[in-house]
Amino acid sequence: MRFAGSLFAIAAVLWVQSACAQEAPASGEAPPPVADPAVALGQALAGTVYTPADFTRYAPKTALDMLNQVPGFSIRENDRVRGLGQATGNVLFNGARPSTKSDTIVTQLTRISAADVERIEIVDGASLDIPGLSGQVANIVFRADGFSGQFSWKPEFRPHYTDPLFTRADISVRGRGGDVEYELGLNNDNSSRSGAGGPTLIRDGSGAIVERRKDIWNTHYDTPKLSAKLTWDPAGDSIAHLGAHYQRRWYRYDEDGVWMSPGLPDRLRTVRETETTWNYELSGDYQFGAGPGKLKLIGLRRFSHEPVSQEVVLRPADGSAATGDRFTQTGDVGETIGRGEYQWKMFGGDWQLSAEAAFNTLDNVARLYTLDPASDDFVEIPYPEGTGGVKEDRYEALLSFGRKLTDKLSFQLVAGAEHSTLAQSGADGLERSFFRPKGSLTLAWTPAAGLDLSLKVQRQVEQLDFYDFLARAFLNDDNSNAGNADLRPQQNWRYELEANQSLGKWGSTKIQFVYVDAEDFVDVVPVDGGESVGNIPSAWAAAVVWSATINLDPAGLKGVKIEASVDLETSRLRDPFTGDKRQWSGFQDRSADFSLRHDIPGGDWAWGATASYGHYQPNYRRNEANRTWEGPVFASIFVENKDVMGLTVRAEMANAINARSRRERVVYEGLRGASPVAFTESRDRLIGPIFAFSVRGKF
Repeated sequence: MRFAGSLFAIAAVLWVQSACAQEAPASGEAPPPVADPAVALGQALAGTVYTPADFTRYAPKTALDMLNQVPGFSIRENDRVRGLGQATGNVLFNGARPSTKSDTIVTQLTRISAADVERIEIVDGASLDIPGLSGQVANIVFRADGFSGQFSWKPEFRPHYTDPLFTRADISVRGRGGDVEYELGLNNDNSSRSGAGGPTLIRDGSGAIVERRKDIWNTHYDTPKLSAKLTWDPAGDSIAHLGAHYQRRWYRYDEDGVWMSPGLPDRLRTVRETETTWNYELSGDYQFGAGPGKLKLIGLRRFSHEPVSQEVVLRPADGSAATGDRFTQTGDVGETIGRGEYQWKMFGGDWQLSAEAAFNTLDNVARLYTLDPASDDFVEIPYPEGTGGVKEDRYEALLSFGRKLTDKLSFQLVAGAEHSTLAQSGADGLERSFFRPKGSLTLAWTPAAGLDLSLKVQRQVEQLDFYDFLARAFLNDDNSNAGNADLRPQQNWRYELEANQSLGKWGSTKIQFVYVDAEDFVDVVPVDGGESVGNIPSAWAAAVVWSATINLDPAGLKGVKIEASVDLETSRLRDPFTGDKRQWSGFQDRSADFSLRHDIPGGDWAWGATASYGHYQPNYRRNEANRTWEGPVFASIFVENKDVMGLTVRAEMANAINARSRRERVVYEGLRGASPVAFTESRDRLIGPIFAFSVRGKF
């Protein structure tokens, strides 16, 4: 907390100093960005405008490089919402949110060349005519007048337990012909190679060591995605987008261990998990003038084929019979969405009426096997509860109205409801229908220059994971879910208050307060004598998040920038097994991030360092509490040259202070907390340093 207190003190001092400081260039190369009153409202949304000149010292290659350097702004990805729904992220593209669910905001930003970006506008979401937005929102204004492309390659090497990574890369091109703009990209930025190894101690209920383990694991993960997008933007108020992608996903987890117990032969344990999935998405939208307003029609189709296999074998070194299990499942997941949005102006404000139909399906086949000691081969055992289907038909209608109440105060109100029907086939099949109200109220207030406040109250209905309706096995921890046909979507009342304060030439700072009051909270609960994902009647969580971007140019440290954030959270629910009050399973209750970057004036070199800390609550099941984490602190240092024959080249050493892979697990003989401890598991595995290299360029 001393670290957090120091950061708050720095922000408070700079906040006071900003009131009397005179404006000066933030980078030494361009004046600080300001709202441009000369830009017509039809061309700019409002708020603070950044131009390419503001990012010169960073030599950006993509729109992502530029947005990452906007003071005080952090990209918030779209929430995992039902259907398309209201906007949930905080980045717009030419004033509109994209009609896609599978592309992240970060991925879309990497496909926009920095040379095509005209400006970045930072505005308050409640002041826009897009329902659902709140807090700071970035609008990326760009246009491709010719052909351009960008690429990156980001290999990574680890000296312990892990194979080199050579496949992390992306390349994209963008261009225009007449009224049509096109985009084509191949992206594998989410690929990874990871691993760790070291000892695990197993103690009995009295604390005596009964087993020593030495395990080593590593993973291979690649997700190449080929995507294409067309935009038709003729003269007038019509515009159309058509997008498509195809993606493969390869995942492999290998773990090899030696388990040693007094009086028993050593046992060799192997764990093998594989996923070889593919998916596609087709999406499109068309907006055109209709009557007094504009009508936007949106369609989307997603499908994913998801085969998964787990296998665990324990083989004694003396040649005696081995034991083991295998679990496989193949799921086909589909989603089809049709949506219409009609916008018009009336009573001095912006109105939107939206209607959406979404159809989600899962067809799953699961099998369970056990290792036959006589034949040393896997034999299938009946597992009907893992096979079945789930589908949901959902219809939603929302009406929104937003307007300025004064020059400094605006609001947005969204109200509506959804009707859904959930049906499950297979074991314990069940069909149910629900009607739920939805909506939000957002206020945006600018009481003084440089200070923006926003308040949002929202009623949410969350999306379910359809696999949770069916039984599943988790062999690595000898756990399983029974499946739950009575699972219901979680609903939240969510309250958010955000304050953004400009510190003038020093940078900016932000503080957020969040409170969530949840109904039908989704967690592991008792089901038919076993356990599965289900619902807890009520739960709540609260958070305070502070962040700041501090430019040290005014202090004489030219080109030095510090970014810091502190997140303090708490949560509460009544445990469905014990009746005791506790925090949410796996809940991150505190975290802190710090970064320093120095772009050396007069040259192409930059260097910096980052550090991050996170603390997590245990995950709870009927007979165990399991806390797994890496840390306590991840730190890295980097050096970068922004012009190596026109390329940006960066070298980085991550995990510079030896964060470890840790686990503390308590397993009870019966009900957790009401029966004796069967054993405890304490893991401490080495990760080691991570050496990363990247090359980014454009053509």
